[in-house]
Amino acid sequence: MPASEQANATPSDAPGLPARRLAASVVDEVLRARVSLDETLERLLPAAGLEPADAALARAIAITAFRRLGTIQHAIDERLDRGSPRNSGPFEPILTAAAAQILFLDVPDHAAVDIAIRQLHEDPRSARYVALGNALLRRLAREREAVLAEAQADPFRDVPEWLAESWSAAYGEEAARAIALSHREEPPLDISVKADAAGWAQKLDGVLLPTGSIRLRSRQSITDLPGFADGAWWVQDAAAALPVRLIAPAPGERIADICAAPGGKTAQLAAAGASVTALDRSAPRLKRLKANLARLGLEAEIVTADATTWKAEPFDAVLLDAPCSATGTIRRHPDVAWTKSEEDRDRLGALQARLLDGAAALVKPGGRLVYCTCSLEPQEGEAQVEAFLARHPQFHRSPVSAHEIGDLAVAIDARGDIRTLPPQLPGETPRLSGWAGFYASRLIRL
Repeated sequence: MPASEQANATPSDAPGLPARRLAASVVDEVLRARVSLDETLERLLPAAGLEPADAALARAIAITAFRRLGTIQHAIDERLDRGSPRNSGPFEPILTAAAAQILFLDVPDHAAVDIAIRQLHEDPRSARYVALGNALLRRLAREREAVLAEAQADPFRDVPEWLAESWSAAYGEEAARAIALSHREEPPLDISVKADAAGWAQKLDGVLLPTGSIRLRSRQSITDLPGFADGAWWVQDAAAALPVRLIAPAPGERIADICAAPGGKTAQLAAAGASVTALDRSAPRLKRLKANLARLGLEAEIVTADATTWKAEPFDAVLLDAPCSATGTIRRHPDVAWTKSEEDRDRLGALQARLLDGAAALVKPGGRLVYCTCSLEPQEGEAQVEAFLARHPQFHRSPVSAHEIGDLAVAIDARGDIRTLPPQLPGETPRLSGWAGFYASRLIRL
């Protein structure tokens, strides 16, 4: 029986057991089915019946397990002389979740071990290995400092080999190591505001970034913060807010936001006074976009369609945030590193090319086309634009100037495109430093 089938709480559960049970179930399902951690947690959480504090603990355990999965797996494998036992049911995900607590979270060792043992007893297949699991976890607790020191000496320990090779080839080994290390840190939380960024930074005890985004120091619940209910701002990574700066929307301009959900860039465009058409093929995701715009008091025409074939009167500007491997978001979504592959990247590359071709047909003469992805892979960014320009000689690149993005010249490559890397943008603390890996290029139609 998969661990996901054991996630529900029962009245006789020991304190803390339902949260750990859910965390192990999420780890198990994400690794087996190669699905999103957030989507899996959202689907399993209602039936788990957890209080908010336990739900937060389950999420923290699961995210930490994926953020440091390479270290955890290496530490466990080194201490299993014969490898993980076969036909052991949820043995591996339970130990992975427990190891995440022992090595990286502020959880008493005895609590992590004792509850993991209870979990192992719940399935006949893993119950046969209770003694092995108990010994292994207690050994990890004793040898924690050695495990962490060994991992610190190897920045690529928590990075799949194909990604380490890709980043080293694209940016050099030193930069690739810095990317890998930055992904070990808790991510910052940024917001975009409709107006008065300096005022809201002060009200929310945030840092006003050079690009105009606000980075929150607080870990308080987003919905409890001033201005959320009033629709004054929305959550959006600072790097993800840059492509709209390249559009430079003017009031009244007709602008299409392609692959728009969940709507952060749509909100930016609408807040600037543009007449926005937000297009996505996913009706459920557009429903979320519509709800976000309603909270913000902003409007856009919402269209459910396939952007590769959709036709409309040409726009003043088109923004295409294409589906991608999302490797630039690994710091916030560490499961991406373990659920995506080179094959996924290449498959998505073909879709990106078709979307670019479709977007080109929607740009009027003299109009702007901004292509962007939240990927660190050049195949999904720089290479796509070069291939597009070869196919479409009626377009040319419009290089980005540093003053357009807060004088952050470090985020502009030799071609004049935006290429943000996670170690950029130093801040007050490691948590308040860095941003997502993003690529954006501005193209003008002749």
